[in-house]
Amino acid sequence: MPADVATALTDSGVQGAYDERPAYQRNDYIGWIERAKILDTRSRRIGQMLDELAVGGVYMGMQHAPSHKNGS
Repeated sequence: MPADVATALTDSGVQGAYDERPAYQRNDYIGWIERAKILDTRSRRIGQMLDELAVGGVYMGMQHAPSHKNGS
């Protein structure tokens, strides 16, 4: 995992939510972030991933019922 992504997950407190996601989702997030050619795009993608993990129920901008947080 890239160091900036690992730091962002830890600092935002969503490492556990990331770890709970299926391997294909974790891999998709990392690959999507790594394919960014511009630093602003990379930062925006990391932010989207963090937001989705914090909220739950969303994966790559799509509804994802299995990852809904309790009470959602």
